[in-house]
Amino acid sequence: QVQLVESGGGLVQPGGSLRLSCAASGDIFSINAMGWYRQGPGKERELVATITSGGTTNYADSVKGRFTISRGDAKNTVYLQMNSLKPGDTAVYYCNAQGIVVLSGYRYLEVWGQGTLVTVSS
Repeated sequence: QVQLVESGGGLVQPGGSLRLSCAASGDIFSINAMGWYRQGPGKERELVATITSGGTTNYADSVKGRFTISRGDAKNTVYLQMNSLKPGDTAVYYCNAQGIVVLSGYRYLEVWGQGTLVTVSS
């Protein structure tokens, strides 16, 4: 069974920074793409950033120039460096992985983490 575990959320003042981490566990052979989504109060879940196994990144316009997504050396981890945070960035941030192949050959189309809360407030 594949699981995603996020960490790094918390309370930060406007203009501050946070780094989110997500680690995938299980008998993983490969992951095609990983990313971060968020759901703010009273809002629908939205894409924040994604990164493929080849390193291609995609960002929401609202975070371009402020957030940076990267994958760890083990390729089963993904990070989101968030700078110049704004109150509008307050949300539960969810890690997502797509195209996961495990050692048995089984393929998961998509797996979600449980979410980590980021609150930007003075």
